[in-house]
Amino acid sequence: MNDWLAAPCRVPDHAFADAARARQKVLTKPAGSLGRMETVAIQLAGLQRRTMPSASRVRIAVFAADHGIAAEGVSAFPQAVTGEMVRNFAGGGAAIAVLARELGATLEVVNLGTVNDPGDVPGVRRHVIAPSTANFVTHDAMTDAQLDAALAQGLASVERAIEDGTDIYIGGDMGIGNTTAASALGCALLGAAPGTLAGAGTGLDAAGIARKTGVIARALHHHASAKTARERLRRLGGFEIAALTGAFVAAAQRGLPVLVDGYIASVAALAAVALRPEVRPWLVFAHKSRERGHARILAALDAEPLLDLRLRLGEASGAAIAVPLLRMACALHASMATFAEAGVSEA
Repeated sequence: MNDWLAAPCRVPDHAFADAARARQKVLTKPAGSLGRMETVAIQLAGLQRRTMPSASRVRIAVFAADHGIAAEGVSAFPQAVTGEMVRNFAGGGAAIAVLARELGATLEVVNLGTVNDPGDVPGVRRHVIAPSTANFVTHDAMTDAQLDAALAQGLASVERAIEDGTDIYIGGDMGIGNTTAASALGCALLGAAPGTLAGAGTGLDAAGIARKTGVIARALHHHASAKTARERLRRLGGFEIAALTGAFVAAAQRGLPVLVDGYIASVAALAAVALRPEVRPWLVFAHKSRERGHARILAALDAEPLLDLRLRLGEASGAAIAVPLLRMACALHASMATFAEAGVSEA
């Protein structure tokens, strides 16, 4: 078992948040007129322990892994796509690669195991745990050792981000079948019915969603004896979901704010909070996905996402799109004149 998971999480610094809140009150605008742009700047000030928060240095980590549950026909795409997309990420052709370039963000791709193994790819960190998880309808998705290895890859990614002086950490995912794994895990953590979370994923029609819902119901019945968050993650999760979970815990332990992406990342966040409730203050939620279950997951986390653009790609793409909002919020907070500086009368 990973002993590091028990290390304490940091506590946001309310003194810096209070100072940021006081500054917002004297900037040349009616109080509260910039809405969420004000509150997110205040939140980041407390998390980063800075009078002037920053979103300049962004680290995006995309974890790729395959799922044994794909054998149940739960995806509109073949499993070979996971390995092919690893090459596409490295080659700069994927959406997140384009967005990272536009943002000037650091992008790392971590291959945790794909059935269609791309081998050593320049620009990809190869940390293969197994070609895929097991089919969790009849087996545990991961062994204890595999779960520990996946969680540790999340920790390692955050440690690299800290070494680079990262302001904001973003975790992304790639893996055919991972919306099924996320939905099954989400149902187990929330005690929810499969039909409330199972959605279209890569583009399933109504019949495909019904089949996916049935697969999840069978899996939940098979794993009904799993009672802890760790055991539910081990039996129903994926390597990349576990890596994201580990990354979110590690970020909270080290005081690094996380911008959470869409459905898969939010389920990983739910697992991280179930493991360590102190993780929650370190999570900023980027967007609301079109995936059916995302609203339920966000509600469980008491999360108000910054955007709703009807996205459902994954890869950390929605979080990347939200980065300019954070940068503008920080710029407004730091660079707007106060009433006294501008010689403007206050209310």
